[in-house]
Amino acid sequence: MTVRMLAAALLALSFAAGCAAAQDDKAKQEPAAAENDGQEPRRYESEGRIAAGGANVSYKVIAGETFIENDKGEPVASIFSTSYIADDYNDPRERPVAFIFNGGPGSASLWLHMGVFGPKRVRLPEGPEDDGAAPYDLIANPHSILNVADMVFIDPVGTGWSKTVGEGKTEEYWGVKQDAASVREFIRRWLVEHKRWNSPKYLIGESYGTTRSAALLEALESGWTDIAVNGVVLISTVLNFSLDATDAGNEVGYVGLMPGYAATAWYHDKVDKSAWDNDFDRFLNEARAFATDDYMPALLKGQLAPEAEREAAAARLAAFTGLSETYVKRSHMRIPLPRFMRELLRDEGLAVGRLDSRFTGAEPDGVGENPEYDPSAYGIDGAYTAGMLDYFSRDLGVDITDPYTTLGGVRDWNWDANDGGGENSYVNVAPWVERAMRQNKDLRVLAANGYYDLATPFFGTEMTLAQPGFDRSRLTITYYDAGHMMYIHGPSLEALAADVRAFIAGE
Repeated sequence: MTVRMLAAALLALSFAAGCAAAQDDKAKQEPAAAENDGQEPRRYESEGRIAAGGANVSYKVIAGETFIENDKGEPVASIFSTSYIADDYNDPRERPVAFIFNGGPGSASLWLHMGVFGPKRVRLPEGPEDDGAAPYDLIANPHSILNVADMVFIDPVGTGWSKTVGEGKTEEYWGVKQDAASVREFIRRWLVEHKRWNSPKYLIGESYGTTRSAALLEALESGWTDIAVNGVVLISTVLNFSLDATDAGNEVGYVGLMPGYAATAWYHDKVDKSAWDNDFDRFLNEARAFATDDYMPALLKGQLAPEAEREAAAARLAAFTGLSETYVKRSHMRIPLPRFMRELLRDEGLAVGRLDSRFTGAEPDGVGENPEYDPSAYGIDGAYTAGMLDYFSRDLGVDITDPYTTLGGVRDWNWDANDGGGENSYVNVAPWVERAMRQNKDLRVLAANGYYDLATPFFGTEMTLAQPGFDRSRLTITYYDAGHMMYIHGPSLEALAADVRAFIAGE
């Protein structure tokens, strides 16, 4: 599978959700703006008050468009954003600002907005269950980080209500570097408008949003017009795409996924837990060690490995992943992700989720090689879209009638991040993060991972961040008992919000 083929699969990566803070006052809405005639950006202002992180915060909301201009000063793109700015600070140097976005590429920022950080959040079923149909509950969010930072939720071009205008062309925005360049320009304009150049600055991205964060570090901190960043929060990280791509010949992709397969098998009671004294941490640590010390050599040696070594590795792989030894051997110890999703619970007529392998979905038959769809995707999408648009219209007074692109609005993404690497090379933006850390002594990184995330597996993240160049004294890795959108799980939401709040506060 080429990187361009991989792009289609990545459209499912950008979900993110969590909890948000209590809104005490009804938003005071400005008169609605007129329909956009392409000449003036639409803008909607309101006010609110929340109890977040143990503090009461009064704030202003600005939801609206920012025009990106060409070298002739003509608008060529419109980026929609939602800014939350606290009222009670005097010195911008003491008030951080967090720029927040989801991934895809092609996803709007509604998942992190209505799932984790905004003043309201969508309430989903307590367990890994389908969200059903409206009405959905929008509730106050005490876990918002607005007590420690202002927040700017960004919808890149092609997502939400963001789009090209005038003479703008989509190929100027739909690519690793192109996307980063436009978001960088948005951030620059935001800092100018709000006079926040000297505020501490943070990037918070999920899934492909972590790829965007790396590309943004390159765009923001290279050159003499340096916009230095204080911290980056990587939620469900994908920096080196080779570490979860199970393509023929890419052996390391199987290694990056294998401990995630093991965690999934443990969750669904498909392993003999007594063999590890019912100790999940011990089990995962041994799975990690097996992945690098035994599994990877067996894959690389192939037929050159002695038969006894291959037999032992296959038996051990079956024990960790919950698959039969026969299936593992017939697969030559190479189990692509869709096959694992379908095979683990085949006897029960179920497939497990990709974004969150705690989720299961009924399959139409018992013989399919791949799952019908990802049950952890269709289990949440309805609630977030309805919740975001209801909040925009009722709370923030946004009356835009244009179609809103939740996910999947971009096509023909330019994956060439390496100046000519070609479409058959794997994207690897990790060196940009390494370099930024070397050249900015204050830059810190927080990588948040769900154990049951098979889209951006935690072990692939660990292998990426273990490479030379990362200053591990400024690197924090956290884990949660959930999947890609760890915040749809109540305890993980609370833990993630607390971890991000502490990271920004420097605790």
